[in-house]
Amino acid sequence: MIEMSIPICKPIISDKEINLVKEVLESGMLAQGKKVEEFEKNFSKYTGTKYGIATSNGTTSLHTALLAAGIKKGDEVITTPFSFIASSNSILYCGGKPIFSDIDNKTFNLDPQKLKKKITDKTKAILLVHLYGQPCGMDELIEISDENNLILIEDACQAHGAEYKGKKCGSFGKVSCFSFYATKNMTTGEGGMILTNSEEISEKCKLLRDHGQTSRYYHDVLGYNFRMTDFQAAIGIEQLKKLDNWNKIRIENAKFLTENLENLNEIKTPYVSPKVKHVFHQYTIRTEKISNKNFSDELTKKGIGNKIYYPVPIHKQNLYLNLGYKENLPEAELASKQVLSLPVHPLVSKDDLNLIVNSIKEVIE
Repeated sequence: MIEMSIPICKPIISDKEINLVKEVLESGMLAQGKKVEEFEKNFSKYTGTKYGIATSNGTTSLHTALLAAGIKKGDEVITTPFSFIASSNSILYCGGKPIFSDIDNKTFNLDPQKLKKKITDKTKAILLVHLYGQPCGMDELIEISDENNLILIEDACQAHGAEYKGKKCGSFGKVSCFSFYATKNMTTGEGGMILTNSEEISEKCKLLRDHGQTSRYYHDVLGYNFRMTDFQAAIGIEQLKKLDNWNKIRIENAKFLTENLENLNEIKTPYVSPKVKHVFHQYTIRTEKISNKNFSDELTKKGIGNKIYYPVPIHKQNLYLNLGYKENLPEAELASKQVLSLPVHPLVSKDDLNLIVNSIKEVIE
C-alpha cells in the first residue's frame, strides 16, 4: 500500500477532547446523559433550530427522522441518486420508496426543475442532500414542497456550518440530519443529530431512539437503540467550538486550489453558488478529459490522497437494480465517471497545497 503524504481526510482530536472523554469515563456515567443533552442544545442553537436529538450515527438520524416525519410503507420520497447510499436506504428502512431525480451538473445537488416531474399522488416528501458541503437551491425546493404539500427533509450530513443566503443548512426542512463520522467537518467518532422546530417530531424522535420508552421499562411504540454516548457528546461539544474556524481554513484551502487549477482545460474546479457558504467537506473537481480512475491512480502514486465520491450512483447499485430500478439519470451517471475529491481539510498546509497543484499539473502533462 502506498503511504499518502497528504491524506484526503484526517480527524483533529486535541488534548482537550481527550481530557473531556477521560472525565466522562472516570465519572462512570457513560451512556446517554447530561453531556448528550448539552451537545443537543449547543448544536441546535448553533444551527438555528429549537430541538436537537442526538443519535448513534448519521444513518440512524435519517432513519429516525423519516419515521418521525411519518414516512411509511408505500410512500414515495424523491431524493438524489448521487450521494452516500444511507440517504436512500433510510427511506427503504421505513417501507417507503426512493424516487431518484437527476442532479444539477454544476452543484451535484438535486435539480429542482427535474424534480418537479417526479411528483405523483404518492409523493410524501423530498429528501435533499447538501452534497460535499454545498447547500442545495433552497428557495426553489421550499417552493416546490409548499406547492405540493410535501415534507422537506434535509440530509446535511456533509454540511456542518454551511449556509444558504446566510441561514444555516439544517434549519430549512421540517426535519434535518447530521453525521459526526470521523471524516466529517467535525466529529464524535460516530454519531448523528436530528434537528427540528416541531415539538411533535422531536418527541417522536426521542421515543424512537430509545426503544419507544415513555418512562423506564414502559414502551409505547416500536423503537430502536439509536442513542449517543456521553463520551461521544463530550467530543462533539468541544469540536463544535472549533467548527467555524476549521470551515474557514477549508474555504481558504479550496480558494487556493481553485485559483491555481481553474485555468487547466483538462479539469473543472468546483462551482460555488453566489447564494451559499460552501464548507468543502470535499473539494471535488471534474476530470472531463481524463478518466477519474486513472487520474486518481496517478495522484495516489505521488502520495496525494484523493477519493472518488461516488463511483456508482445509487440507482445503479446492485441493491437497487435487484429492486427493479432501471431508469437512466445521465447527469449523476456522468458525474460518477468524472468526480475526484482532493484534500482541503484544516491540516493541509500551504506546502501541501502547492504539492497538490504541482502533482495535478504533472499528471495532466
